[in-house]
Amino acid sequence: MKKILFLTGTRADFGKIKSLIQILEKKQEFEVFVFVTGMHLQKEYGYTLIEIERCQFKNVHTFENHTHETTMDLTLAKTIEGLSAYVKSIQPDLIVVHGDRVETLAGAIVGSLNNILVAHIEGGEVSGTVDELIRHSVSKLSHIHFVSNEEASKRLLQMGEMKSSIFTIGSPDIDIMFSEELPGLDVVKEYYQIPFDHYAIVMFHPVTTEAKEMQQYADDFVTALLEDNHPYVVIYPNNDLGSQYIIESYKKIKDNSRFRVFPSLRFEYFLTLLKNSQFIIGNSSAGIREAPYYGIPIINIGTRQQNRAIHSDILNVDYSIKSITAALKRINQHQVQKTKTDFGQGNSAQLFLETIENKAIWDVNHQKQFRDR
Repeated sequence: MKKILFLTGTRADFGKIKSLIQILEKKQEFEVFVFVTGMHLQKEYGYTLIEIERCQFKNVHTFENHTHETTMDLTLAKTIEGLSAYVKSIQPDLIVVHGDRVETLAGAIVGSLNNILVAHIEGGEVSGTVDELIRHSVSKLSHIHFVSNEEASKRLLQMGEMKSSIFTIGSPDIDIMFSEELPGLDVVKEYYQIPFDHYAIVMFHPVTTEAKEMQQYADDFVTALLEDNHPYVVIYPNNDLGSQYIIESYKKIKDNSRFRVFPSLRFEYFLTLLKNSQFIIGNSSAGIREAPYYGIPIINIGTRQQNRAIHSDILNVDYSIKSITAALKRINQHQVQKTKTDFGQGNSAQLFLETIENKAIWDVNHQKQFRDR
């Protein structure tokens, strides 16, 4: 029996790996463990450990990695310490990490330096912020790569990764996006007490490389929303450096009847809200990845998604009140086309399982090889 450890630190990455964990838990040849840390354990961000517990996974371990300084280096150090101790106790054969978060980097470091295979979900992608630096670092520390598309695969090849270690499975969240099991809009509205017939979604995250400017950016963003007349469903930012400025600015809209503000939303419920929204505004990857597939208009603000926001239908604006307001005035007339999927066909979990079940994957050399191109 192979022991496989998944690491999750945010509501977003759990939405991506949930289906992968579920499909492996059904197989007797695998024993699955889930290491839960980061935002999941912070009440301010909705204490999303509850969502993981609802899944009733067999082996869930929690570790609080939050530091009062909220700097990424200290969070990284603390996560490494906690994960290392847990890894030594369960002795996994494979550690699975996702994306570009600091917890992801911790998982890759602990695995690679303890001679444990590391699999990275959604490597080879670009964003343009410190997240991209982390993502590529994780790729270099990982032995197996599960990528979303051929573009990501080519980038990993450029980085010297071996072709035999790269598997294109699409993005696991696409599986959920087009699932028939998504809740109905009426169910979601009743659950979260959302009174609006029509609404837009707000997801605005801090940019760590622009932390000193985030207070001004957040204040200007909220000012533009208050000057607008659309109803909004607002979701808290992630917990990166600068998030407190955004949360503080949201206090100005908390008691406004045109806004419903939530620390977090259940992933499937969020997808239903997104699918039925008028548009999404902010700088979340949900506006770049999920929204185009539903044909939802997008106002993308600032630099966080600068290398991702390449769809012609996306309205890209800077952080100024003037630019945001101008986009909001255009958005009702802004027509978009649904994007044809370039992140898989909704069968990522099955492709992931087939790869993991292949005996050859377990014979991958733990000593990384660099391939010149």
